[in-house]
Order: sequence, then structure tokens, then C-alpha cells
Amino acid sequence: MKAVALFLAATAVPHAHAAVTPSVASSATSVSVAIPSASIPSAPLPSQVQLPPKQAWCPSQIFCAGEVLQTVNLADVFIDPKSFVDKPTNSSPSTVFTAFTATGLNTTSATDGSVASFVSTYFRPEGLELEALDLGAEFNPNPAFLGNVSDPLVRAWAGIVHGYWTQLIRGTNASTLCDGVTCESTLIPLNHTFVVPGGRFREQYYWDSFWIVEGLLVSELYGIANSTLQNFMDEIERFGFIPNGGRIYYLNRSQPPLFIWMVYNYVAATNDTAILARALPLAERELAWWLTNRSVSVTSPYTNTTHTLYRYAVTNSAPRPESYLTDYLTANDPTLATPLNASERAALYAQLASGAESGWDYTTRFVARPLAGGVQDTAPALRSLNIVNHVPVDLNSILYKSHTLLAELYARNVSANATLASTHTSLASALASGILDLLWDPTRLAFYDFNLTSHTRNSLFSAASFYPLWVGLTPPSLHTNVTAAQGYFASLHMTMRRYNGTVPPTFVESGLQWDSPNAWPPHQYIALQALLSLPANISAGPLPEPPTGQSAFALLPAGQLGVEEAELPALVAGAQAPVGASADVNALTGGGVLGGGAVNASEGWRDALVRELANRYIASALCSWYSTGGEIDGLLPRLSDAALNLSGSIGNTGNMFEKFSIRNIDVGGSGGEYTVQAGFGWTNGVALWTAARFGDRLVAPACPNPLVEAAAASSTSSSATGTPVPTPTGPAGSVPSGTQRGGAPGGARSPVGVVVGALIALVVVL
Repeated sequence: MKAVALFLAATAVPHAHAAVTPSVASSATSVSVAIPSASIPSAPLPSQVQLPPKQAWCPSQIFCAGEVLQTVNLADVFIDPKSFVDKPTNSSPSTVFTAFTATGLNTTSATDGSVASFVSTYFRPEGLELEALDLGAEFNPNPAFLGNVSDPLVRAWAGIVHGYWTQLIRGTNASTLCDGVTCESTLIPLNHTFVVPGGRFREQYYWDSFWIVEGLLVSELYGIANSTLQNFMDEIERFGFIPNGGRIYYLNRSQPPLFIWMVYNYVAATNDTAILARALPLAERELAWWLTNRSVSVTSPYTNTTHTLYRYAVTNSAPRPESYLTDYLTANDPTLATPLNASERAALYAQLASGAESGWDYTTRFVARPLAGGVQDTAPALRSLNIVNHVPVDLNSILYKSHTLLAELYARNVSANATLASTHTSLASALASGILDLLWDPTRLAFYDFNLTSHTRNSLFSAASFYPLWVGLTPPSLHTNVTAAQGYFASLHMTMRRYNGTVPPTFVESGLQWDSPNAWPPHQYIALQALLSLPANISAGPLPEPPTGQSAFALLPAGQLGVEEAELPALVAGAQAPVGASADVNALTGGGVLGGGAVNASEGWRDALVRELANRYIASALCSWYSTGGEIDGLLPRLSDAALNLSGSIGNTGNMFEKFSIRNIDVGGSGGEYTVQAGFGWTNGVALWTAARFGDRLVAPACPNPLVEAAAASSTSSSATGTPVPTPTGPAGSVPSGTQRGGAPGGARSPVGVVVGALIALVVVL
């Protein structure tokens, strides 16, 4: 979060942050996860800009746009703005609002301390309306998929991850709900059990749930998967669409529309076709909402054909309540030369809300000035956010597949109207034509977002390019041309050779969390599915090698990434990206450097990438879990307290992070509006799906030892080029040996050599 010190005196006391892990309850138990207040001095509040207009979709005087929400945020009471809007009041809304004005908090005499006192007096801890639930007999500690995992360490770890569902199951606690009269809350009560992502995300979320459901199905938790879908159907019935998450402040936006996909996968896994009687009409209603509210007509500059496609476009003219201070500071940053007027602020707030609807909040994909401000100050870049004027590859691919899945479900359901199947087949075909016309670049061999402002495709490559193949929408040339197919996946191949982690959202390091150096679990799932979609006739043969003296960057089609090799993120944070053969630090003889085993001479290039990416994802999830306190009896000894202390993990038992680093396999990601979250629903789901799908190809990764890395980082062998030297691991507190590199949160640790004396000393310490 950008420092509110831009507006406050330099004497403001910083906030402490504490992570609290809720425990599983066998009966109704609160799962309040509070973020502590700061010790607030009695300093005057900063001057405020004019209040934004009231938002029709969010009428609360307390938790929606208005003087209470703005004043509490400018007092900077919490480290995370979401904390306040998740707190129920302990009195009627009118009583709370009267107290706000009676104590002078709406005047210039208000202080940070008086606001903090008001919040402490009139609000209860966040999360009280939910309760942890016991899965009971439905939970099978040994689901069948574990038998597919050959490696003992990976199998044992997958079993632990499977067990994490018991910590993320929630239900609505009816005894603590507010009725809007005696007290008020932002929670949208749900009728059925669900899985939360984790951390600050304490309610059910839309697109997270797709990968959560994938994991639930692998874990044979079919009842929870069904309950998740029932909640979504309740929301469609109530609101006409599925909101971003289970709070009233999300009621102006949705998220990537994956509902019918979840239904389809659930039916495929369970053969429970009874759910279709309710689900199909509601899927129709959701797609109608997207057509009415998010479609746009575009005439192609390439073929002069007019297409109906989709975009993210939220009606909004105020800061998002859950990110109020963040949005407010982005719009009103006094360090920027040109202040925004009221209409410009309103337009920016609409862009910010639309970016949140995309799930990619935020990324240079949709920013006109991506590097404005640099990686430390994202406000200048975000002021040029232009997502409303983009036709995104991923959204349109998802909706194409939604229509194809609906058509298939209608065709398989004997009681359904056959005309509906034909209708959705036609709608899918029309979307496919638009996607291939406007978004596919046959020269650069990638899909790009279409920019409605410039009326052309963007030049920046993103992981969204893999969505069309995931959904079965493959350009004809990729079905018949091996070279073209390899060019399409050249960025993935380059990532495996150049970095230690997995596929980034973009290859731009901007400070925005949906850019490098972060890597997100859903993208690894999607890239793997895209690879698997290739036909056998073009999947054979070895991976191409770059010309002598060059890196895998040379294998990319000209202009595909939209950045030059020297502009790529370096393996060492803050360093200059290397150019040439030395950049391919993982292109070592034998392969499988970061997990994946030895290269199989009989496997084709596609399967080699699948094996490497699947293992690299497992390595990222497992090693970051291990570096934060994870252990497995008899297989993976716990790191020493000295090693765990480097990440503040003494007493911790391992975190599953929401995002990772392309630089290091043993840390969570960085950047964004909030601290990196642990939990974590979609990370668990992708890990379990990967274990079930590729269990015979997964091998135990060689996780780095933080103490060894810390010594290496201070050694004289540290290099600004990012070229690593193999780092051996000690026999105690380590996993199977191998050439590994790792890093601290934010990429602080660098891949460097270790002097023998330092290593011996550290082995003794361990």
C-alpha cells in the first residue's frame, strides 16, 4: 500500500502486521482475522478532496462512498483498507453515523486518534459473521489421486496440501449476522458451505473458485464443490450476475465468468446431472448479463468485419471501498505535477474497478504509460489505466468456451431444448471469428488485446495469449506447423531456461503485481492446458536450441514479447538483464535442474515443456512452503530456527502463497495493493490438479537453504549479470541435492556462488 505519509506528518507511527491463521472448528466457531490498529498520534487529519458521488449500487452511509469511509481511510487506522469495511458495526447504522458527526469527525478538528477511537468503540472485529466448519466424514485423508504420484516426498506433500481444505472451509454464522437495523455489515450471507482463498480474502470469490473447485474435485470433496456452485446460483438469482466476492462493495462488478466451466467439470467428475436443471437457466442469465453490460461492437481494421466482443467496463465513480485509501492516493497523489479534477478522478475510479473485475489488478497490459513512476511508485502508471477501452484475450476466450460448454451440456441433456444447443454453438462460432480476426497475430504468433483507443492490437505479450488454446480455439497454422507451434510457446521455453520460477503475467517489471517478477498459479494451469491441447502430429521432436552464442530469446518470433532482451527482468533484482547464451542459466546438460528429472530421449518438445513447467510449479509451491516452516516427518526435516528467522517464520508451519517469483522457487511474490497472502485456495487447487494429472512425472525439488543463500548473497562471487553458480545444500535441513537458486520475498536473495568455508560453517550451524 502506498504510504499515507504523503498526506500525514512525518511523525505518524507505522503499522505492525500480524498474520493470523484460523483454526478448524468442529462446531460453530468465529474465524475473525483482525489486522491490528496502529498506535495513532493525535495529529490532525490531512485535508480532503471533495467527496465522490454516492454509488447507487452501494448505499451504505458507513461502508460505501461518503464521509465516514473517506475519513476513516485518511486516518490510516489499518494496514489494509479492507479491514475497516469488513468490520460489522456494534450498533445501528444511524447510531454509528450520529456518533461520527457528534464527535466532530466530519470537521477539521478530527484527529487520527479520535478516528481510531471511534472505530474501536463502534465496530466489531472483521470475520465474525463466518465460522469454520468441520468436513467430517466427507474428508478422505487418502484420496485416489495420491496413488498417481510416484515420488514419495511430492506425494506426502500433496497429502498435506489436500488436508488444507479443512482450514479453509467456511459457513455463514447466522447468530452473528447483522440485520441492517440493529447493526450493519458488508457481508453477503451465503446459504451453503464454501472455501475461502485465505488471508484477507475471508469470503467466497468468483474466479478463485474455479481452481479451488478443480482441487476439491481431485480431493473427492464433491459436496463442497456442489455447495460452492449452489452459492453462485443463489447470487445469480438474487443479483443477476456473480459478484467479484461475497461483500456488498463488490456489487458493481463481476470477475472472469467461469461459472458454467465449474458446473461442467463438476458434472464430469460426479455424473451428478441433477444440478443442470437449476444451473443451465442461471448460466443463461449470467451470459445475458455479460452481453447486456460488457459487450462492444468492433469493426476490424484487418478485415472490415464487425464483431460483438467483450470487455471489462464497471460503472463506478468512487474509490473501491475495500481499497479506498489506495485508490484515493492514486487519484490525489500530491507529488504528481498535474492534479486530477473531479471528472478525471471519476473516470480513473471506473478504470480501477474495471481492472479489479478482470482479476489482473493491475498490469501493464492495460496501461498507456506502463513504466511511469518506475517499480517503486505505481500511481503515475495507474493514472493511465485504460482497461475499459480494451478487448481482452482472456475474457473473450472464457466466454467462447462458456458457450461451447453450454451447447455441449444442452446436447447431452435429453430434456433440454435442442435449439439452445444450436444457439450457443453459433454464438461460440461468432466469438471465435472475432478473436481470430482481432486478437491473433499470425506474424508474431501470439494473441494480443485489442486496443479500442488506438484501434489496433497491443504490442505487449502476456500470459493471456495461452487462453485461446486452453479453451480449444487454436489458429489453423498451429495445428499443422511444428515451427509455428514452437514459436507460440517460445516465451514459455525461454522462461524455463532463463528463470528459476514459472510463467510470469508479462515480461515487464513495473511494480504492478500482475507483471514480472510475479508468477500466478492460474497461469501455470492454463499454460499446461494450452500445451496439452496441441495435436500429436506437431508435438514430437526435440526442443529447438538457440543459435551459438545466443539465448532462448533468439527463438522468439520477432517482436512477440514487445520488449528487447536487455529489457527483460533480470534473474537478480535490480540488475541489468543479461544478453546472449549466459542468460540461459537453466539450460544445463541433463535438464530437470529445478525439478523435473532427467530428459527423456523419447519425449517430444511439447511433453518436455509440460514436464518442466509442472515440476517447476510444484517446486515453487513446495519450496516456498518449506522455507516458511513446512516439514514432513522422515522425508523433509524442518529448517533450523536461524534459517526460518530470515523470513520471520519461526513457529510457522509452512505457507501456501497466492503468487510466486520467477526469480526464486522458495518465496512468495511481491508488489500490489496488499501484502502477499498465504492460504491459499487457488494455489492449493492447482497443486493438487498438477499432482493428479502429472504425478508420474513429478520429482522432489532441491529446495535452497536460506542460510546458504544469505551467505552467498554477501560473498564476493555475487554478480550483477544474474549468472548463477550451483549452490549445494547441506545434509541437515535440506531436501534432495541439486543445482538450485532461491530468493527472499521480493527477490532480495540472488543466485550466486558459495565459498567453501562459508558453506562448511553453515552446515555446522544447521
